[in-house]
Amino acid sequence: MTEATTEAAPLLKEIFNRARLEHFASETAAIHPGFDGDRFLKLASEGLDDLSIMQRLRQIAVSFHATLPGPYEKNLKILRALAPRINHGFASITLPEYVALYGHDDFDLSMRALAFFTQFGSSEFAIRHFLQKDQARTLMVMEGWSKDENEHVRRLSSEGCRPRLPWSFQLKELIADPSPVATILENLRSDPALYVRKSVANHLNDITKDHPDWVLQKISGWDQTNAHSNWIIRQALRTLIKKGDARALHVLGAGHKAEVTISSFVVTPSALKLGSAVKISTQLTSTASAPQKLVVDYAVHYVKKASGTSKKVFKWKEITLDAGVSIELSISRAIRDFTTRVHYPGRHAVDLIVNGEVLAQGAFEIVA
Repeated sequence: MTEATTEAAPLLKEIFNRARLEHFASETAAIHPGFDGDRFLKLASEGLDDLSIMQRLRQIAVSFHATLPGPYEKNLKILRALAPRINHGFASITLPEYVALYGHDDFDLSMRALAFFTQFGSSEFAIRHFLQKDQARTLMVMEGWSKDENEHVRRLSSEGCRPRLPWSFQLKELIADPSPVATILENLRSDPALYVRKSVANHLNDITKDHPDWVLQKISGWDQTNAHSNWIIRQALRTLIKKGDARALHVLGAGHKAEVTISSFVVTPSALKLGSAVKISTQLTSTASAPQKLVVDYAVHYVKKASGTSKKVFKWKEITLDAGVSIELSISRAIRDFTTRVHYPGRHAVDLIVNGEVLAQGAFEIVA
């Protein structure tokens, strides 16, 4: 293994490192010559090493507030001019964070600012503070955004009100009742931009965790012959599909019991060390008299630290298999530790799942 491959990837929070802070200071001073860049750097870099990425983002916004001339409207003009000069998309999220912290007393101006700033990074975290304070009023603005000509603004209308948006607080009211966002999702159900469609699918997938019936009823009226709508539907139902939900499988045309024989299901190698890869292969043969839709997934039963296992389902393949036809499938999976999963030695069972039913099982063992 070369030295380059052993180097750790830079931490995500280093998006907001000292060099970035100096970039903020110099660009702001170029726009507003009276800006005290030295004081900004002192405030923004205080305890920087110990701060998470979101804590750094907020500290920068607070530091802007302490060093910009004010009032709020004047500061926004400076930050609007700064937005296109920032050299990193995620780094620009500190600008809508400023709005989230200091813009609640001027709602209309703040909404216009968030729609502007989202075009350079995203205002998805900032808008949630306004939703938390006045959901109805904020959603009314976001419904308008869902019809905006700019895809970044349209995406914000969905992403910002996701009930379980990663890296942000949950929107408890929308977890309890998703109906207030129905119009937004309807407006975006066949959006031409993949960037927007991904958000809509993720939003609906969030809702399936609490209200699967609501989502299934909502998408039942969507035109599945529309390629954009069909893409959203398939991605939105991914969690339900992994659970083998018969209603979700039915929407995809795979609600029936699979009529197949499993000629082979092989997991290799049978034993491996952490850092290697496992290969999963199978051969399916249709026993049906007509073409049938098959949703093929696999599940790994990961060994837990204490005892027992934890099952994780992974998507594999969606196919239409003609009568009497066989198909061979193969996939590899790296067995290495992630921040979200740590592997432990022991036997890991692997399931072959077709149309929600386990049809075969194999295993591999992680050795110390």
